[in-house]
This record gives sequence, structure tokens and C-alpha cells, in this order.
Amino acid sequence: MLPSFLSIASLYNGYLRRCFAAAGLSSQIINVDDETTVHFWGPEPKPRNETNPNQKPSLVLIHGFGPSAIWQWRQQVQFLAPHFNLYVPDLIFFGESTTKSKERSETFQAACVGKLLDKLEVKRFHVVGTSYGGFVAYHLAKNFGEERVEKVVIASSGVNMKKNHNVALLQRAELDKIEDLMLPSTPGHLRKLMSLSISKPPPTMVPDFFLKDFLNKLYSENRKEKMELLVGLSLGREDSPDISPLKQVGIVLYCIYLPQEVLVIWGENDQVFPVQIAKELKEVISKKARLEFIKEASHVPQIEKPGEFNNIVLNFLRSSS
Repeated sequence: MLPSFLSIASLYNGYLRRCFAAAGLSSQIINVDDETTVHFWGPEPKPRNETNPNQKPSLVLIHGFGPSAIWQWRQQVQFLAPHFNLYVPDLIFFGESTTKSKERSETFQAACVGKLLDKLEVKRFHVVGTSYGGFVAYHLAKNFGEERVEKVVIASSGVNMKKNHNVALLQRAELDKIEDLMLPSTPGHLRKLMSLSISKPPPTMVPDFFLKDFLNKLYSENRKEKMELLVGLSLGREDSPDISPLKQVGIVLYCIYLPQEVLVIWGENDQVFPVQIAKELKEVISKKARLEFIKEASHVPQIEKPGEFNNIVLNFLRSSS
């Protein structure tokens, strides 16, 4: 293991933290209940007696499985911070977020994010979730409903995945176990993950010691608990997807349910969740769902094509219903 001053991953992690701070966010930790502590990046806390007549809308960014939030949302926070109050949590067992609870499902992750927002007194917000974070965003929107969650962005996230999608993913990865792909422990496994996640992965001649540095920094902590999170996934276990459309309630004398506004955004070359999953998700998640594909991008379009990704998301969130 390289010492921190020689570790490229450690140096880059410090750079990422400075980028988040430059966007006006601060690193904070809150006990959301007696068992669970959530680390997040968000606006500096305001005194209770201070009011802001030009309050910006709130936006929650939920990261995917793998590195902590700062590694997945750098290009977004600097672009979106002028338009929104950003809240960027580390999901449980990522970064500094942890729990004594034995729960491991994505519904539990959504409940923890919801408790965090309650503690911060964030009444209404938009949410963007990528990959595993899309599962969490879906459940957050489903639990809170339109009265709390305004618009939903699901990015590269097989919320509607079935058992056969998991089988096909392992076949593409040429691996026997999903944890070898999602929690790589060797340079070979990390190369396989990058080849599926990025349209133009790094050259194969990248030395092993370089990749081992990133494995140690990004994938070594809380491995046992993260394995349990993979086992605890409720999605992708059945032959048919167990999801229902996101809905909002019309404010009328009768109880009328209308589809919630959802953006589904995907890399055209995604090999983790192929585009057919995106097309099927659009049809089931909301009748008002929009589907946008980003060319020359795979599973992490927010990293590969940040300019295009950011503009699509901003235009959607700022558009009138």
C-alpha cells in the first residue's frame, strides 16, 4: 500500500474535497437516529433566525455502488450549485456513513436519506440517482410522494431489472459472482468493471500497482457490509420487476392520481444496464417520463459526458410542468 503522499487516489480525493468546498458545500455528519450516522456534503447550516427571500430549490444527488459521493458527482456539483441547494449524501457504508442496524436493502438506504432530509428540514426537493443510487431515489420518491419530491431523475439505473438481467450481466463480465464485479478486489476485476462502465476505458497497460492503489482507497473499507448490501438488494431477484409507477396526487375535491415527472437518462453504450432496460423503465415508471440517451457514453455518463448530462438534467428540473 502506498503512503498517502505517494498515493494518486489519496491526492485526487483531496482535490475532490476542494472542488466540493469551492462549490459552496461543506462536509457534515448527522445522527439521523439512534443507530445510524450519515455523512453528506451540503450548504453551510444557517442560523434559525436567518431568512433568505431568494431561496433556491433543493436537489439531492445519490451516488451509485462503488466510490463515495465525491468521486461520482464532482462535475455536477460545480455546475448545479448556482441553481440549487445541493445535498450529496454518502449512502450507508460508503464514505463516513454507517449504521448499527442489520438492515441492508435499498429501501433502508432511502429511509436513511429521508431521515437526513427531515433532520435538515428540507421540505421539498428534486432527486437524481445514478445506478444503485437510482434504486434509492426511486424508493425515496415512492415513500415521500409528490408532496415532498418534485422531480425525479433516474440515471443508468435498472430499477426494473429482472433476474435474467443479472445473469446476462455476469455473462458479459465473464465472472461467476456479482461481488467480483461490483466490489473488485484485484486489478483484473477492476479492469473488467471499467470495461463495462466506461465507453473508452483506460489502456490495458496501466500498471497493477496503480490500480491496487485505487482498489485500496475506494473498495477496501466496509467490504463485508457492502457484500451484505448486494445480498440485500430486493430488485433483480424475480422474473418480473416489482416496481409501480411514481404518482402524484392532484389537488382537487376528488383523489386523482397523476404520473410524477421523471427523467430517465442513459449512456447509449451502457453494458451494465443495456439501453433496452431504459426503454422498458420509461414505460413502467411514469406516463410522463422522458427518456434521453447520451452518445459515446456507457454506465457513468455524468463522468464521461458531464456537459451534456448536466444540461439535460438542468433543463428538465427547471422546465415547467
